[in-house]
Amino acid sequence: MFYVKHHPGRGLDDEQNARLGQLLELLATDPTAPTAVTEPDAAFETHVLDSLTALDVAAPRPGDAVVDIGSGAGLPGIVLAIAMPRARFDLVESVERKCDFLRRAVEQIGLQNAAVVCERVEQWATERGREAYELALARAVAPLPTLVEYAAPLLKTDGRLVAWKGKRDPEDEAAARRAAELVGMREATVAVVEGSHNRHLHLYEKVAPTPARYPRRPGMARKRPLGSG
Repeated sequence: MFYVKHHPGRGLDDEQNARLGQLLELLATDPTAPTAVTEPDAAFETHVLDSLTALDVAAPRPGDAVVDIGSGAGLPGIVLAIAMPRARFDLVESVERKCDFLRRAVEQIGLQNAAVVCERVEQWATERGREAYELALARAVAPLPTLVEYAAPLLKTDGRLVAWKGKRDPEDEAAARRAAELVGMREATVAVVEGSHNRHLHLYEKVAPTPARYPRRPGMARKRPLGSG
């Protein structure tokens, strides 16, 4: 376990900070923004800085393909696409109204390195998304065993998953370790976000090919999580 910090700015240039400002403005003014935290100062602290903590855990390299699973309002995907313009981001979201918001955000901010994939993650993993990514992101999406099953088929061997979670849950983590063994993943570390209330980033690495039977059909990873029971 190690600690990561909220770092305002994080060395971003004026253009990147302006784009973050555009995102915050969109969250504040678009009534369809899929988040309850919309006031710019609060959204900067709650969403932007929290998203940027991933750079201390598993920063994408230039040329990496990154998948944001259950992207929602583009948090963390759009934030990290702004911060890491030489990596490519696919924002995977299954809810059409959220996809519409993501498309508007990508267009208005002018992101050239982000694309919206409006599909269930399980379906995307059986199509063009299988073994297509070096890094997977999942923030406020699902329990850890479910996230491991979602991410593993999408990742290349040696790929990584960063999952944002709150207070640690030993049972959930143990189930995720069992699930990881089934899909070619392993738990690497858990990072604590300094100054936050029970905020943790879980890092998993893909160490072997994922069996062809994964992911299971849509909905099964949530209904019957691997490694549970």
